[in-house]
Amino acid sequence: MLFDSHTHINNETLTEEDRQDLVEKIEASELSYVMDVGFNLESSALAVKHAEKYPWCYAVVGCHPHDTKDMDDMQLMMIKGLAKKNKVMAIGEIGLDFHYDFSERDVQEEWFRRQIQLANELKMPIVIHSREADELVMTILKEEGAFSNERLSWFPERPGPDGEMLPDARVLLHCFSGSKEIGQQYIKLGATLSVAGPITYKNARKGVEVVQHIPIEFLLVETDAPYLTPEPFRGKQNMSPYVEYTARKVAEIKGMEYEAVGAITCQNSKRFFGIK
Repeated sequence: MLFDSHTHINNETLTEEDRQDLVEKIEASELSYVMDVGFNLESSALAVKHAEKYPWCYAVVGCHPHDTKDMDDMQLMMIKGLAKKNKVMAIGEIGLDFHYDFSERDVQEEWFRRQIQLANELKMPIVIHSREADELVMTILKEEGAFSNERLSWFPERPGPDGEMLPDARVLLHCFSGSKEIGQQYIKLGATLSVAGPITYKNARKGVEVVQHIPIEFLLVETDAPYLTPEPFRGKQNMSPYVEYTARKVAEIKGMEYEAVGAITCQNSKRFFGIK
């Protein structure tokens, strides 16, 4: 019933024993699907292996802004090769992170643009990481054609809150941390938003407002595990089964049944990633 739309089974802090324990927990949970998201070449390759091994696992491949300092043309070609593998559903997570600045900002921007171009070349969904760079991320997405009429023509329309069919750019703002106003702008452009554990925190006013004002048809839930653990487990290492607590918080905020939120966000994720 649940789809963790963004996690890192491929995280370098996990040993193979850790991963096996995590797999067992996932398989004993209410999860139907998990999206293992790459953040550099090595983790992208590992996500592809996990997708090949586990029927409930799919992969996203790309280079996170933190890791763009190590990117080069050869790595981009290898990511392109991985993107063509079975069960690889998107390019990501790509974008800008001006909070940590682990890579120079001009380097982040160059590889963000080139990976959007790759996603457009392959006609694939895009998973975005945006931190303290909301305006520039949106500008670059527009400039690189992520919301162009041509791109919108590649993907089936999606149902809106009133049953009308609306354009779908297959651009996902993962762990969305922007304002409700920016969120609404993205929805009008054809993007999708994903929310994670921080909406369960006591100081989560912005995240709660986003969930209140963005229709459920355009929302996904995720963990971003092993990071961003939701209440009541905050302070412990996050894992995919904890996506339940984010879904329960969405249900509470929207006045919906938890089971309905789980089913709808699962269907939204399958539609976004093109999973039949």
